[in-house]
Amino acid sequence: MIELIERLLQRESQRTEADIQADIRQFILMAPFDLNDNQVVNLESPVGDRRRIDIEVGSTVIEVKRDLRRGRVRIDAAEQLAGYVAARREQTGQRYIGVLTDGIDWTCYDLVDGSTLRPVAQFTLQSTADLDRLVVWVEGVLATTHAITPTSTAIVTRLGAGSSAYALDRATLGALYARNRDLPTVRMKRELWSRLLTSALGTQFEDTDDLFIEHTLLVNSAEIIAHAVLGLSVQSIPPAALLSGQRFDEAGIYGVVEPDFFDWVVEVDQGEVFIRTLARRLARFDWSNVEQDVLKVLYESIIGADTRKRLGEYYTPDWLAQAVVSETLRAPLSTRVLDPACGSGTFLFHAIRTYIAAAEAAGNSLPELLAGVTQNVIGMDLHPVAVTLARVTYLLALGRARIVDPNRCTIQIPVYLGDSLQWREQNTDLWSAGNLVIQADDSRELFTSDLRFPSTLLDDAGRFDQLVNDLARRASSRNPGAPVPSLSATFQRLGIAQEDRATIEATFRTMCRLHDEGRDHIWGYYVRNLARPMWLSREGNKVDLIIGNPPWLALRFMTPGMQTTFRNMSTARGLWAGAELATQQDLAGLFVVRSCELYLRRNGRFAMVLPNAALDRPNYDGFRTGAYGDGAGGLQIAFQPSWDLRRLRPHFFPRAACVIFGERAEEAVPMPLEASIWRGQIVDRSAPWDEISALLERTEGSVRRLAGACRSPYHAMFTQGAVLLPRLAFMVERQQANPLGLPAGSAAVISHRSNNEKKPWKQLDSLTGIVETDFLRPVHTGETLLPFRMLDALEGVLPCNQQGLLSEPEGIDMFPGLSRWWSQANDLWLEHRSSEKLTLMEQLDYQSKMTKQLPVAALRVVYNRSGMHVVGAKLEDRRAILTSGLYWMPAFSVAEADYLCALLNAPHTTELVRPLMSYGKDERDIAKHIWELPVPRFDTANETHVRLAALGAQLEQTVQAIECNEARHFAALRRDIRRIIETTDEGIEANELALELLG
Repeated sequence: MIELIERLLQRESQRTEADIQADIRQFILMAPFDLNDNQVVNLESPVGDRRRIDIEVGSTVIEVKRDLRRGRVRIDAAEQLAGYVAARREQTGQRYIGVLTDGIDWTCYDLVDGSTLRPVAQFTLQSTADLDRLVVWVEGVLATTHAITPTSTAIVTRLGAGSSAYALDRATLGALYARNRDLPTVRMKRELWSRLLTSALGTQFEDTDDLFIEHTLLVNSAEIIAHAVLGLSVQSIPPAALLSGQRFDEAGIYGVVEPDFFDWVVEVDQGEVFIRTLARRLARFDWSNVEQDVLKVLYESIIGADTRKRLGEYYTPDWLAQAVVSETLRAPLSTRVLDPACGSGTFLFHAIRTYIAAAEAAGNSLPELLAGVTQNVIGMDLHPVAVTLARVTYLLALGRARIVDPNRCTIQIPVYLGDSLQWREQNTDLWSAGNLVIQADDSRELFTSDLRFPSTLLDDAGRFDQLVNDLARRASSRNPGAPVPSLSATFQRLGIAQEDRATIEATFRTMCRLHDEGRDHIWGYYVRNLARPMWLSREGNKVDLIIGNPPWLALRFMTPGMQTTFRNMSTARGLWAGAELATQQDLAGLFVVRSCELYLRRNGRFAMVLPNAALDRPNYDGFRTGAYGDGAGGLQIAFQPSWDLRRLRPHFFPRAACVIFGERAEEAVPMPLEASIWRGQIVDRSAPWDEISALLERTEGSVRRLAGACRSPYHAMFTQGAVLLPRLAFMVERQQANPLGLPAGSAAVISHRSNNEKKPWKQLDSLTGIVETDFLRPVHTGETLLPFRMLDALEGVLPCNQQGLLSEPEGIDMFPGLSRWWSQANDLWLEHRSSEKLTLMEQLDYQSKMTKQLPVAALRVVYNRSGMHVVGAKLEDRRAILTSGLYWMPAFSVAEADYLCALLNAPHTTELVRPLMSYGKDERDIAKHIWELPVPRFDTANETHVRLAALGAQLEQTVQAIECNEARHFAALRRDIRRIIETTDEGIEANELALELLG
């Protein structure tokens, strides 16, 4: 095989097209593609009109050329390939794929509108080391390999967003949606999907075609996998039956697959062909024995990291869920467990496996085991994609052998699409006269009428679902205007009590009327799922243990209506931290409290993964009290020591995490300072808990709480620098003038670029111009700051003088060079700025961060906004402007500046402030958190202060004498200086005094 790849790589040799064609055929025959008798690799297959396909295998047409780089070869070959693919599709009625290659460049095409090929995936062979990647790429197109073990790696490489398989399916589904998006049923399901996710995710949710298509692909895939898990031949099941769950209903397995927002695919032309192709692709995997939540891996491999970050969708790693379940689920056979934000079902998976192990050890029969686990392990989520994934994960956890066993009982998968917080229902009693009352209007969901169901029916989830399904089927199958059919057979078959029948009949008449009005779209799906959360919140139905990872939705990303409700609900429970901390508040704390209120029985326990801020930040002060609401009716929580996961690397969420534990009690017990401190490196986050735990160090310690009020008087004195973004509008470097020269006092400049620029700015051309030198000012950024020393400043075009910013446009237009530069920078800003409608001047002077620097102070102390270490220095340049990467204050004396620099650069200061920093990839967000330490105002009468100032001055002299190569990265220069300082007597003493002063 290596020799064959070496021949393919020899594009510059005299090899013929026929040689390459033969080698590619041989590659397909030799590679592990599991070709069957119907997948013969044919050369020169006739296609009619005396045309011949170079290579044909299964449903793939391959056109081979000697060198695709030459002239019109690629264009002409693509047109030729389009004819072959179109002919084969017409001849067979099946989906065909085209591949164009010269042995090095491989491009996969999908046919659009019956005649046009669109490239959807590409691969370039660069060396023999790419052999395995080429095999995976080609196999993704051919979809011929069987019995692939669905490991995390296999899922990502063969189905993830970077795979050829995904590119093909995504392109086909996108084309289907584009052709059918205006169909009433498609439009309605898209609208319902959008409304639900807006409720779940607030303003972070963007209603885009791309996301709806990706969610459709995910759910369709998960529903097909659900069938494959049970050993069903997914390629032989009609597509409509695959997406409706017909086979599950027939087998007495309910709540796995049902009509939803994403089954529009089988309602449009060519949609069934797509589902058959997708089923064939997924059937390559052996889904019979999966040992992890692979649906989570599938989700994260398809939905891009940027999208998941915006939506706040980061699922808990398996090892952490397993650790939490192991810690809390000690008596699984007698403990009812709920995950109210179950996501893809990670916690459910491990809770189910724990229950099964205990049930089998106790000798329970299979019907006892299945009935017990589905009664004891329950999940809810407001995200429709997550719910579908979690239901399939539930099946994976139960295992094929148990589900297909002939001795099993009817199974109801207890994972529900529901609003665990009950945002809208908080002031509404949905239980009236013994009935569940569903009230909904068109602005919220589907209809304007009450649908009533006797509450006694909800005691049996399977029977309730069957009733709703039966009513929906009967209502939708009758002709509009026809008489309402009798429900006698339904009542008898399901054993509906006589006293409940009139209520159900009235609801059925409403359903029939809604159908006649064309307003019955998937309402049964909505009702069935809403019912269970409502039922769980009733006394007598609550659970023993709540586990999971609630949404960390920040207040600023909630819709205005959600913000109002969040504030009201938080205030009523003593969780609202106040307007000054509004930007730091999120949904997680309220979610825990509300879940315990609604679903946790007295003396029940909970364990939830939260932002680490829950342990020590002032925005969680109310949450940590354990007492929520006034009087005896309020919720009381007895907290137990937490797990502090902040020191694990790398962080597995955008912010550091913790796990909190507690019990619903008669008296509140505030969250203790004691905690289990976890440290260690997580090399492979997909590894199981027994492997991860061996790498971690867990010690008993305590957390340090952050006070709500600032601790140091310097907090109010330091100000952040100006926002000089986009960089190409402000930062410049000088260039040589043209031969005609320049006016006096002017300079030719071009934008100074950086590798750290973000889209769209990094993709735009640099600005050029001739600008008056009065407006070319030194600019310091975080990269020009070293301990006790400033590097040479950069240069920026800034519309200001020593007194302040120039007026716009009058003041700027007084200076032709500046005016021309500002005009082109402003035009660029207006064209490419984000949704924040700031002008360029408002961006520059955001929160007066530019104005506050003018006129420039004679002596300033500056330190870095972010970094692994706090770094401080003096600055005496009266023209220099500081960017947002620095904080600064005017020093009132040189001694005060030296004192502050000695404290800022002391290693102990960084150690003390690090636990107080905001959490990201690492604790790097220094900002003003340093002034939450008790840094006293410099006092000339204090010997320690005076000594620190003297040490600071001496250390500055030492650092200034160090020879710095400014071509090196600033982080390396900082590291070298720190190492030198730490070896000097002055550095050692300053560090000890800092600890004495602050510790």
